[in-house]
Amino acid sequence: MASSPLRAAATAPAARPPLPTGELTVTSASAVIGALLPENAIVVDEAITSGLGLPDATAGAPRHDWLTLTGGAIGYGLPAATGAAVACPDRPVWCLQADGSAMYTLSALWTQAREGLDVTTVLYHNSAYAILRMELAAVGAAPGRASADLFDLGRPQLDFTALARGMGVPAERVRTAEQLTAALRRAQAEPGPHLIEAVVPALL
Repeated sequence: MASSPLRAAATAPAARPPLPTGELTVTSASAVIGALLPENAIVVDEAITSGLGLPDATAGAPRHDWLTLTGGAIGYGLPAATGAAVACPDRPVWCLQADGSAMYTLSALWTQAREGLDVTTVLYHNSAYAILRMELAAVGAAPGRASADLFDLGRPQLDFTALARGMGVPAERVRTAEQLTAALRRAQAEPGPHLIEAVVPALL
């Protein structure tokens, strides 16, 4: 019995997304990751709200391992990526890291520089603890002035590019899909750690 077109579409192999252009968004950043993720990579994912599109975008990427937060901790991404690079020095490690949770364990960058670990960190900078905003919205609570201030990462604005460089990790800030593509290609071509501060809008 011939399979239906719907079934054939559902079982068709996934393809890499095309490289996007224009202003960097959560969706276009995920597409760049999916288009460029190298074979045999270890992906450590603590992108939280900025990583919502990653599963679909990376479904067609070459075989890779995905290590993700299962709940109960904040700041898992950077040290987990550091450990993955120590355990598997022959494999590229990509750390997809939210800005708020990065503040808990930022010193892992110094370890990556000290040990020369091949970790490429894409740090999604939306200037907010966006996951906390989402959790507040999920219970039907309207954020007031005090809670909104607690979820904000400004005043002063964080400069992750400067913070990374201060710990010995080459870093750059990107605001477009083209810039993220170029930065990831440069990081892949050079050994050692790199941080790419990807400025994206907050979802809430």
